Amino acid sequence: MNTRILKPGAAALTEAAALIRAGSLVGMPTETVYGLAANALDPDAVRAIYEAKGRPGDNPLIVHIADRSQLDALISGAPSPAAQRLMDACWPGPLTLIFPKSEAVPMRTTGGLDTVAVRMPSHPVARALIAESGLPLAAPSGNRSGRPSPTTAAHMLEDMNGRIPLILDGGPCGVGVESTVLDVTGPVPRVLRPGGVSPECVREICGACEVDGAVMRPLREGETARSPGMKYRHYAPSGSLTIYRGGAEAASAAIRAAYDRAEAAGERPLILALEANLPRYGSRRTRSLGRDAGEAAQRIFAALREADELRAEAILSEAVDTGGIGLAVMNRLGRAAAFHIEEV
Repeated sequence: MNTRILKPGAAALTEAAALIRAGSLVGMPTETVYGLAANALDPDAVRAIYEAKGRPGDNPLIVHIADRSQLDALISGAPSPAAQRLMDACWPGPLTLIFPKSEAVPMRTTGGLDTVAVRMPSHPVARALIAESGLPLAAPSGNRSGRPSPTTAAHMLEDMNGRIPLILDGGPCGVGVESTVLDVTGPVPRVLRPGGVSPECVREICGACEVDGAVMRPLREGETARSPGMKYRHYAPSGSLTIYRGGAEAASAAIRAAYDRAEAAGERPLILALEANLPRYGSRRTRSLGRDAGEAAQRIFAALREADELRAEAILSEAVDTGGIGLAVMNRLGRAAAFHIEEV
């Protein structure tokens, strides 16, 4: 199969929507990351997503809609008052809400769960494709399972070339990490996966918000993955990744020492650091995470992909503050590192 990249004009959107309606897969830009889109209500199309990604079948997918009117057919019962407030405040945008699912949604889409994760993206190309196809679209990140998520069409082509017919190139993703996944089936909204809508923001809207304990640790034996990104090692480069958490001086000293040990052992190390801290590392090989957590969110997946291009074997990353979108950055780094976090 020859995978083409097209700019999303009218003809490209018409072709992409026809492919979706025929049960095929299309690369779709969103404001978070690029998604691998297919008809969420077609079990065979959804199976093709899992096959193209090499994704475990118990890892649920997010269903994307372009209009609130599409939600009723996907969920069982009316949204809670908290869910209504969140949709009013955050849709369209990087927020996924978990509802009890309707009979129309295949169990294959939900990873065997009786709940469905739904979001309304804000990217105009994603919304146009959903509208043109006339279907809700299941669209997990468009990478091979376990790899760093794609934030450009070129990233997606690296992983999906020859696996899908078409990628719509909508430019770099603005947020850079996947959406916040929020369980609104209980009395208090609970963050299962942090993203562009922070727990602080949810508390402002709803008055309360909990953060699931598995956000910054692996699932324990017997725990169910109720959201994408919970159960497996995700977002990972080929080399080993270690995160160093502590004050800037202590963290940089520990990273410098680890870098020198790795180099002495014949490995190729690489440091990921915030912009202001780069001078601490002298001539050692570094890549910038940006000035703050917001820029780190935009850069983290590209940095992990670049680490592979550089054949880095030992990747040593600074931690970022977990306020706001920083929690999402640390969640992605943590999962990429299999939660190998050194407290210094």
